[in-house]
Amino acid sequence: MFAFSLTIFWGACLLFLVQPLIARFILPWFGGGPAVWTTCMLFFQVLLLGGYAYAHFSISRLTPRRQVITHLCLLALAVALLPITPGDQWKPTDGSNAAGHILLLLLACLGLPYLVLSATGPLLQAWFSKANPGVSPYRLYALSNIGSLLALLVYPFVLEPQLARQAQANWWSVGLALYAGLAGWCGYKVWKSAGADTKAAIADDAEEAPSTSRQLLWLALPACGVMLLLAITNKICQDIAVVPFLWVLPLSLYLLSFIISFDSPRWYHRGFWLPLLAALLGMVLYNLDQAESHPDITPLATLYLGTLFVACMVCHGEVFRLRPGASRLTGYYLSISAGGAAGGLFVALVAPFVFPDYFELHLALFLTAALVLAVLRLDTSCFLQQGRGRWGWAVLLLLLPGFAYGLFDVAKTSLSGSLTVTRGFYGVLKVNDNDASSPELHHLTLQHGATIHGLQYLAPEKRTEPSSYYTSTSGVGRLLRAHKPTGDRRIGAVGLGCGTLAAWGRKGDTFRFYEINDDVARLATSTFTYLKDSKAKTELVMGDARLRMEGEPDQQYDVIILDAFSSDAIPVHLLTLEAFATYQRHLKPDGAIVVHVSNRYLDLHPVVYRIAEKIGFPAITIDDNDTAFEDAGFYGSDWIILSRNRDLLQQPLLLDVTKETVEFPAHVMYWTDERSDLLSILASEEGSFLRWLQGR
Repeated sequence: MFAFSLTIFWGACLLFLVQPLIARFILPWFGGGPAVWTTCMLFFQVLLLGGYAYAHFSISRLTPRRQVITHLCLLALAVALLPITPGDQWKPTDGSNAAGHILLLLLACLGLPYLVLSATGPLLQAWFSKANPGVSPYRLYALSNIGSLLALLVYPFVLEPQLARQAQANWWSVGLALYAGLAGWCGYKVWKSAGADTKAAIADDAEEAPSTSRQLLWLALPACGVMLLLAITNKICQDIAVVPFLWVLPLSLYLLSFIISFDSPRWYHRGFWLPLLAALLGMVLYNLDQAESHPDITPLATLYLGTLFVACMVCHGEVFRLRPGASRLTGYYLSISAGGAAGGLFVALVAPFVFPDYFELHLALFLTAALVLAVLRLDTSCFLQQGRGRWGWAVLLLLLPGFAYGLFDVAKTSLSGSLTVTRGFYGVLKVNDNDASSPELHHLTLQHGATIHGLQYLAPEKRTEPSSYYTSTSGVGRLLRAHKPTGDRRIGAVGLGCGTLAAWGRKGDTFRFYEINDDVARLATSTFTYLKDSKAKTELVMGDARLRMEGEPDQQYDVIILDAFSSDAIPVHLLTLEAFATYQRHLKPDGAIVVHVSNRYLDLHPVVYRIAEKIGFPAITIDDNDTAFEDAGFYGSDWIILSRNRDLLQQPLLLDVTKETVEFPAHVMYWTDERSDLLSILASEEGSFLRWLQGR
């Protein structure tokens, strides 16, 4: 028992440790968006299905000794292919077909090790059942999920802050070699207990073949759980940040529901979980339309995560109730995995083509309610199908269409007022038409997730004025007024938005914008007119800004503007020491780097100041929040200006409004490509996340 338990536990740890690890390696190459994690999750789900299929084939078609030989040979090959770290040849050359590029990269670097690890649960449980007839193997599945959950919790709190990426990958390779040894130990036990030509046999249960409806529920319930997991993870990461902690939190709750459900039948009681699910679904329906306008997403995120956990408890609890005997174990797990892969395929590949916004969340909520009713309907022992309970059944059947209509209405309302809605790999972009009844105030806004990324007034006299975060009182506005204001400047801008920065262009200037999202570029050059109206020459470079800069000759910029960090999914790789080394190569000696650090959830100030200290650039902060008046197109903003040109930083336009520098916690260090810790700067109303905890 100990050998099988330890091997299953360790394999599950490795399986889930590698997920945030490999995603963190490739996240910088694809713009740091939440779709990178969703695509990775699709890969993991499909390879998990492949591993379960391999286990099912092995158990049903091979003798025990051949199973052992096959599995150990595959493990030896997987160890021989280490390490799993992707080389520079996998860096994308442009932003097209990002999802396909990610899947191909993961398959080449991680495919075989992940496939073999994925087979651990069902394969070793089947081996255990053969060696221990009559002993239920399902608690080993709960143990497997405990290992997965532990790995997920260890990564953001221990491994990510303490170890560089390459060190993490190296230790994972050591762990895989150790797993191969443990698997060999289990294989030795199976080899001893089986004759060379004995057909694999698990004690058969006197159980008839499961019905078609039962097998469909083995697929549908896990698929619904994965759809909810990915849809809610997308929602949270889109509105806060793409950080391993926010990947791990929903996935941990998802795994916790598996652990509880598969440990024992006593944990899942319909009388408790179903009413709780109904209440949460009603609360989510009521709050869905507030997500984009709510000033604090924390209560909404808590509601979403709570609903995810309860819904997964119901889905997985019902799957466990429908479990077969041990003789059908691998086919059962194969169905669960196939359902999870189907849910992942829908969210990652189908939903972006059929839904203009993240409406897969709405669909998953509806499917959860519908599947619960389907399960209750098929259960002839359910009280709703007996006596007075039938009236309750009638009420539920009436509530389901009402719930569906409510979700549809919320989705429809979220699109009202939008001239265009575009969904792509990097998220949902909306162009909203505002104050159309007032010619003076009539303007368009570009919205990405819950964040406005620029606005433009349509009145001719106001159309070319810098607005939103780029007004004359903002940090970047003051810098551009103070540094060579008459023109003849070369300016590099990371992040295009609707092109508002081009309004600061003067004759002789060159504004060179770096933008990874083709949809943003299309809207900035068609719907908005800042680029075409600018007096400066404007250039547009498509692709990840850092990758493009690394491959360019020295650009001799007077100013580099980093404008990719305001809420939503912040690209960490643009704020590392290595990134600033690239910026310095392109910057004139008397030039300046200005960083837009306005953010509702992350306190980026200490990170930028630590970088400034390291590279020897004096830095100042300009806080423009006191002059914010959104009705007039003035948005509050925080900008940090770094420059060795002390005369520039002493100019009255900047010096008079420079915010006094505060002492930052010593534990917040500058970021590098190998090590960064977003969790330590996760902001709360009282300051950074850790300072808030310390102050409680």
